[in-house]
Amino acid sequence: MSNDEITLSAGDAEVVLAPGNGGRVSSLSVGGAELLRQGERFGCFPMVPWCGRIRDGRFRDGGTVRQMPLNSPPHAIHGTARDGAWRVARADRTDAALTYDLVAPWPHTGRVTQLAALSEDSLTLTMSVETYESSFPAQIGWHPWFNRSLGGQDVRVDFDPAWQEERGEDHLPTGNRIAAKPGPWDDCFGMPGGVDVTLTWPGQLELKVTSRTEWVVVYDEQPEAVCVEPQTGPPNGLNTLPYLVTPIDPLEATTTWTWRRL
Repeated sequence: MSNDEITLSAGDAEVVLAPGNGGRVSSLSVGGAELLRQGERFGCFPMVPWCGRIRDGRFRDGGTVRQMPLNSPPHAIHGTARDGAWRVARADRTDAALTYDLVAPWPHTGRVTQLAALSEDSLTLTMSVETYESSFPAQIGWHPWFNRSLGGQDVRVDFDPAWQEERGEDHLPTGNRIAAKPGPWDDCFGMPGGVDVTLTWPGQLELKVTSRTEWVVVYDEQPEAVCVEPQTGPPNGLNTLPYLVTPIDPLEATTTWTWRRL
């Protein structure tokens, strides 16, 4: 199938997927109201094979130190798959499956699969990374840009994390866990029971971001949008909390966004 945009619809909800632009969700509208910031680099993109920043773009891969391009100097950020074209494996009115084969500068072969399933009141995204050759450390997550304002109402972000990762001057976790501080944030939080964050646009809409992953980055330092990013490990996690993808053990994660009108 081609990698042209795919539109899913259920009730008054509509999702547009852009396989050719990093496999991202480029639009989510509910009742005609657009929830995601629009633009080529926005929407919601998959973060894979790592999430957030890697310190100096370097990570340990067995006995080797790998160097990734510094696309957010002095660090590498958000993986490589958002910069590639994904393939459409299947698509119908409410569901789609996209795949992406990892290529250079990532040093290992592997396949990423992302599933999108839309209902009248929710969107579920599922992603997996698998390999049939050499094992490698990886992370997966999602980076949605939710519009800060909806119907003239600014969003409120509510969540109750177990801790906040202390952020160093280099924007990476120091390894210390601290009590959650008030925003503005560009910070990673631990939620061992699973990510559960509520976005409320008063009088408009409530949207819950949930995931069984234990980590979420919240970013609200820009006036246009707020990001709530479930991920399988913290920033720089390829070094500090690596998950090893092997031929018999893929890495999988799911996030669900559930909404209701207010």
